[in-house]
Amino acid sequence: MKAIIGLLALVAAEITSEGGVLVGTKENFDEILENNAFVLVEFYAPWCGHCKQLAPEYESAAGKLAESNPEIKLVKVDATEEGDLAGEFDVGGYPTLKFFKNGNRDNGIEYGGGRQADEIVSWLIKKSGPPAIEISGADAAKAAVDDNDVIVLINGKTDEFIAAADSIDDVVFGVLDEAAAAELKVDAGKIALFKKFDDNRVDYSGANDADEITAFVNSESLPLVNEFNDETAPKIFGGDITQHVLLFAAKSAEGYDDNYAAMAAAAKDFKGKTLFVVVDCDVEDNGRVLEFFGLTQENCPAVRLIQMGDSMAKFKPPSEEISATSLAGFVNGVESGEITRHLMSEDVPESNDGPVFVIVGKNFEETVRDPAKHVLVEFYAPWCGHCKALEPTYEKLGKHFADRDDVVIAKTDATANEFEGVDVQGFPTIKFFPKGEDSDVIEYEGDRSLEALITFVESDGTEGNDGAGDDYDDEDYEDYDDEDEDYEDYDDEEGHDEL
Repeated sequence: MKAIIGLLALVAAEITSEGGVLVGTKENFDEILENNAFVLVEFYAPWCGHCKQLAPEYESAAGKLAESNPEIKLVKVDATEEGDLAGEFDVGGYPTLKFFKNGNRDNGIEYGGGRQADEIVSWLIKKSGPPAIEISGADAAKAAVDDNDVIVLINGKTDEFIAAADSIDDVVFGVLDEAAAAELKVDAGKIALFKKFDDNRVDYSGANDADEITAFVNSESLPLVNEFNDETAPKIFGGDITQHVLLFAAKSAEGYDDNYAAMAAAAKDFKGKTLFVVVDCDVEDNGRVLEFFGLTQENCPAVRLIQMGDSMAKFKPPSEEISATSLAGFVNGVESGEITRHLMSEDVPESNDGPVFVIVGKNFEETVRDPAKHVLVEFYAPWCGHCKALEPTYEKLGKHFADRDDVVIAKTDATANEFEGVDVQGFPTIKFFPKGEDSDVIEYEGDRSLEALITFVESDGTEGNDGAGDDYDDEDYEDYDDEDEDYEDYDDEEGHDEL
């Protein structure tokens, strides 16, 4: 009998692999952690679009690590099947990746690297080894520079340098011995950053301070002009620079090289303060970025500036000229306040007599600030699955109040219209503008059923806003997490797509 029980336990804890990635379950999870010093675990959902995109890169990374660093294992857990595990590790979006060391399931840290195979490998090697590698001899020094797009080297290790190295996951740091330093001409106590773009080498002249060294590396490890794609997006959004100038241009178009050169020339004066980014209009996947800025392929080439943050403020240059001088003037104009925020707006509809009133940027203020009317506004995105799920209910809501002259049920496409002072962080967002002078706007966070919405409006926004919210079935829609590589971030944790 004991033998049978033991056999069943062995079967229950069986560990299989797919594409070199271990398949984690509730039964084998502890065994995987205990038997491997370093483990990266992906919690995924089979229907998640980003999980599907990550899968081949994740398997490729597993293969590379099997050859170079076999002590590091990659694991995947189907969170829709292993709900207990997902709940234990607070998995709220997909994919969620956590890194574990030395068998301790309580020390899991959030994965902070990119989603390409080489980026996954680089991050894991950094996290599983010393923050800075030791480089001995001239040949090793030359190989280190040749093998890395960016590497930061010091002649003579300091605690501050190691602290900076430990804080940056996607850049290799190294400590040179005397022969290696001589080969690369790095003086005693000095730091040099080598890169395969722009000016190839930059010598650090700041203080021996971890924060200053970190700021230097973050600034110098990105090119003057960054091309927006899946590989660069995490670096563009993950850095400390939150002001970006974007050139939307098709690489195939005449004049592209001149426009790119203008961006590179202008970028030199704003290094460390403003990122200059090129978005290729020929790439189909960039269509959403164009849409976010109210542009189409026909508008290319075009320039915009965005200040990242809660407001995601966008700015449009005063002219269509693209030159180093005009770009510099554009940035300076925004920073001085001479150029104000550009708010997108569709045209006011010629016919607007449906049960749900259509708001655009141009008629927003006159509609929601009418002191004689309560106005409920749904801020939606055309591609948002939760907005589509809400649509029939919202139409019924409009019909319910059709005979009330003092109530307006309205909607607006928040991807094509923007509004001063209105914060829209996700879709759908529903706001109630009560009638009366200087009334406070109320964010609706209640249930999305027809009955709850009717109660909320009929009570002048005082009832039915308990924050319960509807829990739509996310399996019907592609899931977006808060590291989405776009100029819009999405998260389904609260039953809606975060912006």
